Amino acid sequence: MSDRPSVLITGAAKRVGARIARSFGKAGWHVVIHYGHSRNEAETLAHELDSAETVSCELSDDTAATAMIEDCASRLTDWRVLINSAGIFTSDTAEALDPEVHRKAIAVNARVPTLMAQRFLVSARAKGGRRVIQITDQKLANPNPDFFSYTMSKHALGSTIAMLAKAQDDPRDRVYGLAPGAILRSHDQSEEETEISHRLNLLHRKTGPDEVAEAALFLAQGWLASGQTLYVDSGQHLLDQDRDVIYLARAL
Repeated sequence: MSDRPSVLITGAAKRVGARIARSFGKAGWHVVIHYGHSRNEAETLAHELDSAETVSCELSDDTAATAMIEDCASRLTDWRVLINSAGIFTSDTAEALDPEVHRKAIAVNARVPTLMAQRFLVSARAKGGRRVIQITDQKLANPNPDFFSYTMSKHALGSTIAMLAKAQDDPRDRVYGLAPGAILRSHDQSEEETEISHRLNLLHRKTGPDEVAEAALFLAQGWLASGQTLYVDSGQHLLDQDRDVIYLARAL
């Protein structure tokens, strides 16, 4: 680990977060795999990689999350990237916001990732600058009334990216957004529904999780100007969809 750059990825035990972790691992990084409740999956993934460790905390807990950042900052000598990939995707609607769903979504999807980014940018030691990558959603550009609190929370997180970028004195420190579209099967979707819904974009193709992972590696190099958001969604964000693709697919 001593001569490797480090990356911490939240929610990295499963799904897209795990794909991102594997991509960084193959590229020679030391990967810090955060998990909430998926300890077995996180440890299995860590054993697959050449240089990795696992950390755990509840991302609804401000104090625990910032303490995790402080602990990593005290140990990692070249911690270049923080990727906030973990998120809560629970259904409520524009007609009926669910207060508990809203509370958790705002905490896990917006407030805590912002607190973690702030603490990382202050305390992490990195050679050549630090990078924050906030995983948002193509719904920032193409919102609809479904998953109302989730979408609100991602808009809240998205609004912080340019603000945090402008607040950095060191031009080597950069803050980015990474906005995927429909990537993996969600909720109670069948395989057939997934195939249909994931092609409801301008290119009529499925966007793969490895494309998101490759985009994260690209952003980790800091080639874009700070404050930018990169969409990886086969053009879905350029559409104006009245409902989430889960429900659009069922209506076909």
